[in-house]
Amino acid sequence: MVFQEEAKLELFLQWLQANRVELRGCKIKCCGPSKGFGIFSSNDVGEEILLVVPLDLAITPMRVLQDPSLGPKCRAMFEEGEVDDRFLMILFLTVERLRKNSSWKPYLDMLPTTFGNPLWFTDDELQELKGTTLYRATELQKKELQSLYDNKVKDLVKELLLLDGDSESEVQFGDFLWANSIFWTRALNIPCPRAYVFPQMPEEQENCCSIEMQVQERAEKSCGVEEKTAEATSPSPQGETVWVEGLVPGIDFCNHDLKPAATWEVDGMGLVTGVPSSMYLLSADQIPLQIEKEICISYGNKGNEELLYLYGFVINNNPDDFLMVHYPVEAFRSVPFTETKAQLLETQMAEMRCLLPRTLLDRGFFSTLPLQYEVSDKHQSGLDSTYSWSGQRKKPSYLNKLVFPEEFLTALRTIAMQEEELLRVSKLLEELGYGEERQPSAAEVRAAVWEACGDSGALQLLVDLLHMKMMELEEGSGTEDCDTELLEKAHIMEIQEEYTRDTESKDREQLMSKNRWSCIVYRRGQKHLTRLFLREAENALQLCLSEQS
Repeated sequence: MVFQEEAKLELFLQWLQANRVELRGCKIKCCGPSKGFGIFSSNDVGEEILLVVPLDLAITPMRVLQDPSLGPKCRAMFEEGEVDDRFLMILFLTVERLRKNSSWKPYLDMLPTTFGNPLWFTDDELQELKGTTLYRATELQKKELQSLYDNKVKDLVKELLLLDGDSESEVQFGDFLWANSIFWTRALNIPCPRAYVFPQMPEEQENCCSIEMQVQERAEKSCGVEEKTAEATSPSPQGETVWVEGLVPGIDFCNHDLKPAATWEVDGMGLVTGVPSSMYLLSADQIPLQIEKEICISYGNKGNEELLYLYGFVINNNPDDFLMVHYPVEAFRSVPFTETKAQLLETQMAEMRCLLPRTLLDRGFFSTLPLQYEVSDKHQSGLDSTYSWSGQRKKPSYLNKLVFPEEFLTALRTIAMQEEELLRVSKLLEELGYGEERQPSAAEVRAAVWEACGDSGALQLLVDLLHMKMMELEEGSGTEDCDTELLEKAHIMEIQEEYTRDTESKDREQLMSKNRWSCIVYRRGQKHLTRLFLREAENALQLCLSEQS
């Protein structure tokens, strides 16, 4: 096994060198059994620029469209809107994996063949996530990917392989699932010079413009791909930057750390690296790196839900963890006066769901930190300085400590409104002269709704939602303390072979797969945050009711 890994690495290093990749202050090596490869500092520890990769080597939508075999067919589908840029790259990876003489083989052989994200879990492992948002999301994603493969990918890959003269290779769903996971675990947002991404060739200007708009739109909307902590400077001082998603062989072997040792940037003119149109890895430490130290980057401030869903790992006690809370759409359909409330929600730009980052608790009722936040415009929600039109409902004393987003509380106020409160909202707006010809602003409607019903209904609804969420989380796996006990006793099993026959029975019971360990860490974090945010909501409700009375 070790020999095979070393042989793959040697071929890959030769391939990098042939494609003008420069390892200046680092080397690539295996991180350990079943852990894949990473980037480590080499003997040249004084180098600030650690790795330089020409952007010509990146797998981007433009590269796929320019491929001699795949390009014409993919360009036709892309321009017709049948596929997007991400699909193009996943399709490219699927085909290249099956091509017998792929020029990308040394790179593809280095990539993992299995992953730690829930799409690759066994049925038993997936049950560990039951009751979490991630469990439902994984089930839905599996169905969507299977449907996409059956209805489009399978025949399309066969057709593209035939265009390449390959009539023997058989595509399987596992090939597509592999390509999908490779993209989502390794893709970067690359700030490229516009002239590099879209070279101005007169006969192709019209097509380039269409493609450029689609690529830029997708890049602006992208979420979930790696968001590195480096400030990506404009690669060309002379032209605009176009953000393109893509895989960058070499740099994509960097693993994640909360305290990254390196960042990355793009050098458009070659002024920094001497290599025009290149991406380079830059040491982030002020002091020289230690020899053989792993060089990690940051994938961004992501909670365990996102890390596990996309990348297949979690961080114990993740400081960037978050909790998603939502009001079910199916439940909204059965509330009284649904149509009227739906119109009010739209007018107020209210949100039926919200993400609650762990950091919000730093300014909550039970924070031990000094108050660092004044009430922002976001929390004032457009109300005037008296916080009430009539002066009958005063500004709440707890406002500065309320950690829940105003857009979500606005939705809950509206959903919880009674008939007489709805009538009062209409009356308040009519008094200001609003009607069919003149419509109130979102802020004015929010103010009217708040004056009509206050916060008690919304906070009670929020408490109920958090109680329900906790019940769902605990139903299949027990309490937060149960998860803590499991983690304290567990020994992570890195590879299946560690289940040896001579292992003591009691030790074997305590061995735990990395996937199961990740599930327990994630769900324990969700229970912990639910408990803390529930405590915040209950305290706010108590204060609200006492002031209201």
